[in-house]
Amino acid sequence: MRIEQLEYIEAVTRLGSLRRAAEALHVSQPALSETVRNLERELGVDILDRRRSGARISAAGRELLPHIIGVLDAVDTLRRAADDQHRTTRMIRLGTVNAATVPLLVPTIQAFRTAHPETQVEVTGAQQAVIHRELLEGGLDLGLVNYLQGDDKPPGFHTTELLRGRPVVCVRSDSRLAALRTVTVADLLSEPLIVMRSGYVMHRYVHRLLEGRSPTFSYSTDGAEMGKLMVAEGLGTTVLPDFSVIGDPLERTGMITTRPLSTDTPAVLMVIQHPLSATMTQAARALHAMFIQSAETYVRDAHARDA
Repeated sequence: MRIEQLEYIEAVTRLGSLRRAAEALHVSQPALSETVRNLERELGVDILDRRRSGARISAAGRELLPHIIGVLDAVDTLRRAADDQHRTTRMIRLGTVNAATVPLLVPTIQAFRTAHPETQVEVTGAQQAVIHRELLEGGLDLGLVNYLQGDDKPPGFHTTELLRGRPVVCVRSDSRLAALRTVTVADLLSEPLIVMRSGYVMHRYVHRLLEGRSPTFSYSTDGAEMGKLMVAEGLGTTVLPDFSVIGDPLERTGMITTRPLSTDTPAVLMVIQHPLSATMTQAARALHAMFIQSAETYVRDAHARDA
């Protein structure tokens, strides 16, 4: 049994004759008639009542017609669902805390665009809690978030570590702090400080680093990218993971630089996550794999520079 056999019968019933059905379906009338006869032989039922005046659906055919229509409706539903899924796989929604844009996000998106030119990637900057919620609710496919070494990972996610760095002080190259080999907490407190808003890992780290003490002046901002721009404009100093600054265009052109903190610092981890409760699309799996590849390349190049 083939779907077109059922479609032919539906058309004959709806249009009232083999001739009109053949014209509507763009097939020859003999071919349509033979296709229907093959189905009748397979089912052992005369579905059409053929007379000199034309063919009409038979009494037995009328009894089978609701089942035929049901099958065709189910096939149409399946086709629409497959089409919707196809369109969905052409869009990947990625959430990021904007902490490794230059070394990781940009090269990965560029490589993915080259390999998958028909697939769009929608990148959304957000805090970690928002990314986690959207991943679980289906609003995002993948998430790039930060953790401090020792943090518990939330349940419900598959987590892959991509980068591991250390907090550093990001300063304008001509600032007073740039002349120091290392920066103390007292040095930070003496300068305007650009702090990530509550909800970012680096906000929590700086709050712990300062132990409740307040700098001379502070700004609050979203994400490393805005923080680096504010440093370049001379508004103050900020604390970011080293992988967020090293290699950035502002750092490469000499506008900003980094200095290590004089105190022991925990590792900062950049990870990629996706929910365990949902199956990744083929495109999302490909992008996930490319993020891992980009991270491996970055780490390998960093070791080569340090050697």
